[in-house]
Amino acid sequence: MADTWDAVRAEREDLIEDLAGLDESQWDQRSLCGDWTVREVAAHLVDNALTTRLGIVVAMARARFDFDRQNAMGVARTLGDSPAETLANLRAVVDRRTGPPAPVDSRLVEEVVHGEDIRRPLGINHAYAAEAVERSLLYQAKTSVSMGGGKQRIAGVSLRATDADIVIGDGPEVRGPALSLLLVTSGRSAAHVDLDGPGVSRLG
Repeated sequence: MADTWDAVRAEREDLIEDLAGLDESQWDQRSLCGDWTVREVAAHLVDNALTTRLGIVVAMARARFDFDRQNAMGVARTLGDSPAETLANLRAVVDRRTGPPAPVDSRLVEEVVHGEDIRRPLGINHAYAAEAVERSLLYQAKTSVSMGGGKQRIAGVSLRATDADIVIGDGPEVRGPALSLLLVTSGRSAAHVDLDGPGVSRLG
């Protein structure tokens, strides 16, 4: 992939297009991301895009170094007064190229995984760029859960993508589409239904 930020921008543009067609009840739909609604996940993506290396330090201090509280405060700041305002806020950051002190592939993970957090409950299918999914999966597989990854979740199993040349780990095999492996590695149990193999029962 020539430029990860170009891929991030492309995913933002595609998500904006999908969100533009939602009615109010769909914005309030529960997402795959904890207790957040579709609209709150979209606001979180806005907050992510606005994050800077210094800004995340300030935000964490204000949240008393509680990561969940910091995320909740970010959503509150960027949600806006209506779904239309949330969408406008997302459009305003489509070209942003800032982030916390982490590898830039983490920004791609955010766009792909949170894109599915939104789309799957709404029944929206999206054709992600294969390399975006593959790079996101490889990043999450080597990154600790404490740093937003999924290394510990897939310990003791072997992930084999059925639509890409990717095999990760050792142990009983878990087979499925790379996107579904990415979601499970990222803690989205809803994607278990897409997987098979003797290792599936070992996944959290």
